[in-house]
Amino acid sequence: DINRKMSRDFVVLFWEVEDKKPNFVLMMVDDLGIGDIGCYGNDTIRTPNIDRLASEGVKLTQYIAAAPLCTPSRAALMTGRYPLRSGMASPGRVQVLLFLGGSGGLPPNETTFAKRLQQQGYTTGLVGKWHQGVNCEFRGDHCHHPNQHGFSYFYGLPFTLFNDCVPGEGSDVLVDLQLALQHLTLLLGLGLLTMVGVTLSCIVAAAMWYVPFGLLRTWNCIIMRNQDVIEQPMTVETLPQRLLAEAQNFIKRNADRPFLLFFSLAHIHTPLFTTPAFAGKSRHGRYGDNLEEVDWIIGKITETVDSLGLANNTFMHFTSDHGGHLEDSDSLIGQKGGWNSIYKGGKAMGGWEGGIRVPGIFRWPGRLAAGRVVDEPTSLMDLYPTLKYLAKDTQPDRHLDGFNLMPLLEGKAARSEHEFMFHYCGVYLNAVRWHPPDSNSIFKVHFFTPNFFPPGAGGCYDTKVCLCHGQHVTHHNPPLLYDLFHDPSESRQLTPETEPRYAEILQQIAKPNTIQNQMSWEKILWRPWLQPCCGTFPFCGCKEDKNI
Repeated sequence: DINRKMSRDFVVLFWEVEDKKPNFVLMMVDDLGIGDIGCYGNDTIRTPNIDRLASEGVKLTQYIAAAPLCTPSRAALMTGRYPLRSGMASPGRVQVLLFLGGSGGLPPNETTFAKRLQQQGYTTGLVGKWHQGVNCEFRGDHCHHPNQHGFSYFYGLPFTLFNDCVPGEGSDVLVDLQLALQHLTLLLGLGLLTMVGVTLSCIVAAAMWYVPFGLLRTWNCIIMRNQDVIEQPMTVETLPQRLLAEAQNFIKRNADRPFLLFFSLAHIHTPLFTTPAFAGKSRHGRYGDNLEEVDWIIGKITETVDSLGLANNTFMHFTSDHGGHLEDSDSLIGQKGGWNSIYKGGKAMGGWEGGIRVPGIFRWPGRLAAGRVVDEPTSLMDLYPTLKYLAKDTQPDRHLDGFNLMPLLEGKAARSEHEFMFHYCGVYLNAVRWHPPDSNSIFKVHFFTPNFFPPGAGGCYDTKVCLCHGQHVTHHNPPLLYDLFHDPSESRQLTPETEPRYAEILQQIAKPNTIQNQMSWEKILWRPWLQPCCGTFPFCGCKEDKNI
């Protein structure tokens, strides 16, 4: 009887463990280059904690972002669909949201992995960067807010960290338009000396420039806890420590129940931090210092998971939203953007590998074999169906562009389900890769490429980021063709003479249609009635209460 009871208790315990839903800790760095990490070939920047995640889990070598900029890439990550499907792509120069007071953002009728997991009983949290919009029609409707997209808890930046957040770092937002409005104001001001009638025009021009642009730090650089603005403008110097503490506390608060944490770091977007503990410690200036701080932060999150005994039931993931920013540098600090290893191009380049190939590391002791490397084409969009599968979510869903990664991660499948992958720059189909079922080759065609400046350079140093339209690109007919399996740096163009399947490859490629988007000028420009505000608008301002 005793033996039968012990056997029965063991079976019950076994099934309880098997049925226990896993936790998810997703860590995303902003603007990180794939060549910045030790386990991806960097031997001069110290990233032991990130490298440890890779050695204890699975590393993807061909992990592709669905867009080369943050707003559309993150939309694709969370929805499992190309950003074009949800309107998070633009036909013009502006490819990301520029103002918290704009009306554009991730549509309220979209479905995120957080919303699906929330329906499965998960406690869901987002700590850090959002950059998917806030309001639609009036201040406080929060139609694009993380709370409305499945995150039961939000602490962080509803916008992003950018240069305007730190006085003296310059501006990132429509700099040429700002200068034009400033010059118009000056001209009208000079006209006051001879014409009294231009007074009103001068006031209007000054307001058009100063109110949305001169106060950008107040409007965009804020911290929210759920739907409350708790700091405006934010104190940047202490931001890394506060985000880390919030992420750790979220894990600790929810250690006894299934949870999803999306830890979206403010690093390594400019302006770069100057945290004393890391300043001057790396071999690559301030950028290297910041990257080693990122590694320390990842180590603290891993330590928190392990110390709570959660490691064997926690699916941990580390990645970047797109490639490093090649053109971001100055004479004082030096290079402020990341390194994309052997891959051509970088941030904002939707076709070249350097703009879209990112680190992809997964750790789950006991479930994923340590040290596995997967070289097959995979996508950030695969995360959505993977989380659904692991959370045992079998409810109907809309069309997804991603696939469940677990067969590849567990070694149960040798090939990716991505036979084709489409690479967009804005709403434009920039390139397509094809992984034929009967071949190891991964063919990639480019319909257009950005015009580098100066000629022969590896980036667009005149505009600081490459653009996707008009005179900024060169269209190719026939398209440029490369085989990434043999030529990952895209340096040897294939021709009918060098590639027997040349005609077949071009026949396999078809351009999809575009749809309505959330990134039009009408949607992104600043509107006072949509601006999140701590206090009474326009007198917005507060500091976070550290005692809460």
